[in-house]
Parts: sequence; structure tokens; C-alpha cells
Amino acid sequence: MYNLLKGKKGIIFGALDSNSIAWKVAERAHEEGATFVLTNAPVAMRLGTISELAEKTGSQVIPADATSMMDLENLIDKSMEILGGKIDFVLHSIGMSVNVRRGNHYTNQDYNFTKTGFDVSALSFHRVMSMLYKKEAMNEWGSIVALSYMAAQRVFPDYNDMADNKAYLESVARSFGYFFGRDNKVRVNTISQSPTPTTAGSGVKGFDGFIAYAEKMSPLGNASALECADYTISLFSDLTKKVTLQNLYHDGGFSNMGVSTAVMNEFMEMEAEKKDESKGK
Repeated sequence: MYNLLKGKKGIIFGALDSNSIAWKVAERAHEEGATFVLTNAPVAMRLGTISELAEKTGSQVIPADATSMMDLENLIDKSMEILGGKIDFVLHSIGMSVNVRRGNHYTNQDYNFTKTGFDVSALSFHRVMSMLYKKEAMNEWGSIVALSYMAAQRVFPDYNDMADNKAYLESVARSFGYFFGRDNKVRVNTISQSPTPTTAGSGVKGFDGFIAYAEKMSPLGNASALECADYTISLFSDLTKKVTLQNLYHDGGFSNMGVSTAVMNEFMEMEAEKKDESKGK
């Protein structure tokens, strides 16, 4: 380990279980010398095992609904009290779509579900930063990171309304990041991660196909949750003090690919099989 976060203090949103990226980030932040508070919505905490992570990393858990300004104010006040000062880093790893969970097609959404998913997955990022900004809770050269996905820029039909949520999330990072940088020297970025087998991701229809396709397309292969955690740690560290307003692709090169030989070979084999079948008829 490199002590990249020695003496730094943070808040990590969204650690549910050992498969989640936020969980891996917490483990790596602890290894790199940071102290932090863990938080998640009360309902998510009942579903996950966050208490195990808290014990492992010597952290305290503060339940908070990221759609509630009252909860967020309490979270930030208590975090600064527990940590003994202002915050150096924040991870926003929150996302869910009720439409996806209920199997509603993108063209036939329940808009009440859409609003709920938008509030949880995207608007919560603005809320978190708004409360941090108003309370002047971030140290200079602090770092705020949110997790995104490339469906914010490209069409992934079964990703549904989460694609819209991620697009808004990235826009908020840029817009709020300007004011946070100008006024407080705080940087704000999003990481567009490879499809990763987390509890949240597994709810998307055809997610295993997403992973397999991205693996064939990416020259370096898919990035794991642990590798994403390592990248996040670098953004929390002082090594990236002038990186802000960016959506940073962490996907083994997938985002710049048109087609790969592995994918082309697979399609060519399929076409050859079709021709053979047609000859047999």
C-alpha cells in the first residue's frame, strides 16, 4: 500500500455487500490510511451487511436517505463530529430503477417509478453536493466522485431509465463541479465503469450479456469492482488535484471501440452457420 489517503477523512455512500464497488472503495480507502463514515438508506442497510464492513474498517455507520435534505444535513454534521473536521472525499454510489425492477419497458414507464428512480439515482447527487457546499464541509482540494455507466452516452436498450439518470448525474458533476472548484477548490468527477456484477447491476435484464459483450469488445477486458476502487482512490488522492468536471471511462477501452476481432469472428461464425443451414435445406 502507498498511504495515498493518510490523514484524509471521507463519506462513502452505497456500500451494500462485498460485491458492491462502494464496499471495495471503503476497504481500499482504509488500507490507504483514510478514516471515513459509511452511509446508506435504512432500507438498504437492512438488506445488506454494512455492519461487517464498518467493523472491518473501524468506521461508524450513519443511516441516511439521500433524497432527504434533513437526513443529509444530519449525516454531514455527525460525520464532521465523528471525523474531527471537514471532509476530504465523498463517494456517491447510489442507483436504482423501480421500472427495471418491475419489468416496465422503457417505452411504457410508470412515471411515478421514473421520478423515484431519478430522485434516488441522480438528483441525490445534487442534494449531497448542495448540502456539502452550503455547510462548507469540504476541505480545499477535496474530491467528490460518483459512479456512472456509458449508457449515459450510448443506447443500451435494457438499461432503461437508468441511462437517463446517469446522463443527469454526469451533467450535475460538471455543473456543480464548476462552482465547487471555483469557490472551494474541490474537484468533482464521475467514473464510467465497466458493467460490474453488483447487486444493483444484476437487476438489469440481459446484464450477463452486457458483461460478456463488453469483455469481447474491450482490448484490456472489463474492469473489476476492485480495479474501480483503485481508480477511485487515485481520484481521492493528491495525485489528481487538477482533475475535475470529467466523466472518466474505466472500462478496459470499451468506450473507444467500434468493433473487435473477437466480436467480428463470432458474427462471421454465426453467418457461416446460417449459410450451411440454408444449403442443407
